Parts: sequence; C-alpha cells; structure tokens
Amino acid sequence: MKTDNKKVVYWLLTGCILIFIMVVVGGITRLTHSGLSISNYKLISGTIPPLNETEWQAAFDLYKQYPEYQKLNNHFNLQDFKDIYFWEWLHRVIGRFIGLVFFIPFVYFLATKQLSKPTIKKAIVLLFMGAFQGFLGWYMVKSGLVDNPDVSHYRLSAHLTTAFLTFAYTFWVALDLMFPNRKDVNIQLRNFIRFAFALLLIQIIYGAFVAGLDAGFIHNHWPLMNEGKFMHETVYIEQNPVYKNFIEGKSGVQFIHRMLAYFVVAAIVIIWIKAKKSTLSHWQQKGINYLIFLVLLQFILGVSTLLLHVPVWLGVAHQIGAFFLLSAMTFTLHRFTK
Repeated sequence: MKTDNKKVVYWLLTGCILIFIMVVVGGITRLTHSGLSISNYKLISGTIPPLNETEWQAAFDLYKQYPEYQKLNNHFNLQDFKDIYFWEWLHRVIGRFIGLVFFIPFVYFLATKQLSKPTIKKAIVLLFMGAFQGFLGWYMVKSGLVDNPDVSHYRLSAHLTTAFLTFAYTFWVALDLMFPNRKDVNIQLRNFIRFAFALLLIQIIYGAFVAGLDAGFIHNHWPLMNEGKFMHETVYIEQNPVYKNFIEGKSGVQFIHRMLAYFVVAAIVIIWIKAKKSTLSHWQQKGINYLIFLVLLQFILGVSTLLLHVPVWLGVAHQIGAFFLLSAMTFTLHRFTK
C-alpha cells in the first residue's frame, strides 16, 4: 500500500477549513435566533430552499405551527421569516457539503490505495464523528419544537463541542502526516498542556451553556458581575438542588464561565513560563507563542462581548477566538507528543 501523500493532507486541511466555516455560520445562526426556522429535516430535497412565493408561504405556515412563532415571533411577517430561514438553511447545506467532502475523497483515496492503514482507521473515526455531529444537530433542533421555544442548552453544547472535537481530531490526523517524525519531549510540560487542553474543552462547553441560556445578556459588568458588588454575591440561587444553578441557572453558568476563563489564562501563562526555562524545537516554541497571544485576545473578546451586551458580530468573533485557541492548543499538544 502506498504511503499517505500531500493530497491526503490537503483533503484533511480542507475539512478543517469547512468545519471552521460551519462553526462560524452556526454561531451566527444561534445569535440571530435562526435555528428553529426550519422545523423539518429532508436530507436531499432540504438542500433546495423555497423558490417561489407559494413555497415560501408553505414553509412559513409550517413554522407557525411551532412554539417559537406562537410564543415569541407571532409578529413576524414573511420577510422576517426569510431572514432567519437563510442562516439555518446555509448552516445545514454546509453540513451536507462537509459530509460529501469527507466521504467522496475518502472512497477515492481508499480505491487508489493512497491511504496507510493507520490513516484509514482515523478517517473512519472522522466519518463517524461527522455523522454523529449531524445527528446531534437535528436532536438539538427537536428540543425546541415541543413546548419551549428554544433549544436545550445541553444539546446545543453537545452539538458545538462535537464540532470542535471533530475539527481538533481532523487537524491532529493532518499533523500526523505533516510531522511524521517526533522526537523526545518534555513530559512534564506535555502533561500540563494536556491539562490545559481539558480545561479549555470544559470552558467551551460552558460557553455553549451561556449561549444556550442567553446568559450573556445579564451581569454585563466586569470584573464584578454587578456594578459595586462582589462577584460571589451575584450568583443568585434560582433552583434547588443548589448545583443546578451552575448548570442550568443563568447567573451560575455565567459565573463558572468567567472563572474558567481566568483558569485557562493562568494555565497557558504557566505553560509559557515553563517553556521559557526549557529547550524547545522551533515548532514547539511557535505553538506556545500562538497560545499566549490567542488566549489573551480571547479573554479581551470575551470581556468586550459581555460589556457590549453580546452584539452578533462580537459574539461570533468570540466563538472564532475559541476555535483558533483550540487550534493552537491542538497544534502545541501534537508537537509535545511522541
């Protein structure tokens, strides 16, 4: 069997770029409250949007049957509906396109024996992750079509986190092919990067919780959650048992997201300090430099998003920042892994 070649690397990196676009459009879809505009799922015919006024009216009439219109958007006219329909339609079309971009080249590379056995196994995992991501998207939408005119923040978090993980694994597989030979590494530093990676994933999960609960629209002050009050005084007890306040309460979820931001910054600063005392390769040093720059930028974006009451463009920028930070973390961890 032939070894993997540059075409395979380009294929994987193309997948990474498409997942990035998918996440950006998904963020816009969420922030514009467009995610429930298409209440049915048609794998093939759903790719084509309504093409005339009759079809648009039929789609609008279907939307009127569900809680979001009945409880929140009953003032919408057809043009309002078209505006939110666009983002959800684009999000779904990109998802289908990503599936084709992964599957068709995979079959071609497999038939022409351009994949090594390890890469075949990894590619199959990627295909399953992509399919599972699509399922989670529809599973998320279903949660907003029953009684509550909003999707479950748990399902939203699962959908977003799986997208980030699919990207990270795709990028990791590409890096395996780009850097096949890896030397001995600083084990202590590698383990600390692993810890920071796990911490970042938890922070991404809580970022999705904040988005799903619209928790960014309250406590729009920094560094205190309410002006003139200590931070701990503003975590209101909304639910019993108490722990539910930190996974379902808006104040508690925002509090955890804020606190985790400090921990993520601290972890990466410690990595940067430890790295300055170690002998590193060129790419290891590059990865850590990217990390320290991106985590500080992401922190600034997060604070700005909060203070400005989550404007769409800044909310999307904050999500993009998380994406690039995860990219840098994945790259750095790869460079420190045998």
